[in-house]
Amino acid sequence: MKRKKSGGGGGANWMDTYGDMVTLLLCFFVLLYSISSIDESKWLALVRSFNPDAIYELTETSGEEGPAAEDFEGLGLESADIVAEQQEIDEAIEQLYEAMQTYAKQSEIGQSIETIKGDGYVFITFDDAVFFAGERYDLLPQGEQVLADISNILSQSAPFIDEIRIMGHTAQGSANQANNTYRDRFLASNRATIATVYIQQHSTVEAARLVSVGYGQHRPIAPNDTPENRSRNRRVEIIITGRNVMNGMGDSIEQYYSLRAGEASLNGEATQ
Repeated sequence: MKRKKSGGGGGANWMDTYGDMVTLLLCFFVLLYSISSIDESKWLALVRSFNPDAIYELTETSGEEGPAAEDFEGLGLESADIVAEQQEIDEAIEQLYEAMQTYAKQSEIGQSIETIKGDGYVFITFDDAVFFAGERYDLLPQGEQVLADISNILSQSAPFIDEIRIMGHTAQGSANQANNTYRDRFLASNRATIATVYIQQHSTVEAARLVSVGYGQHRPIAPNDTPENRSRNRRVEIIITGRNVMNGMGDSIEQYYSLRAGEASLNGEATQ
């Protein structure tokens, strides 16, 4: 009698495992392909759902290489027009910075002017002797001429300026003894105010965008231990900020009224 074969039908079980593996690989490659061809407008909408305050930079693209302007309509994202406007503002602030640098190089008091360019702003520092005599806040003739020249430069960029902040500083007369609080604060504030008034009267910048601040002795940039260092601390500074049209809270004037109405917070986010 012939023996019966044992284990029949179990030899092809490996095919089940192999088939499952091939199916998973197929799903994986389909997933990779779907990610590589994702609709950019839907992707941006997804990103914005996680971060509503996100700002997106658009590049000039054509065809299917990037999102078109209509992709941003209805999604609350900045349009290509707004991005182009912001680029125009940034270029104007860059030109203002270059104009200030040129002026400092050509001016007889150029060594008394320091100009720094930051992200969206220009920071200018003037030595104390440029505008005022010691312990006084009436403008020197030289100071009037400098402010007249600066006012002309500012007028050329007036439509693109968000805010101009003029800051007055004093030096501590003694390294071991603070200044008289009343005189110190008033001197710094009056110097900033006099410079602000002159710019307001001789430039086309909106008056609401001009701000004067008196810091007194409390923001030194050098120790008050030598006459040279005290001279550095006695200074007038100007910060010129460019408009930011991509900021949902608006410019500095709009932000002021939003803060006053309790509709914004100091970090620039809207409140409900």
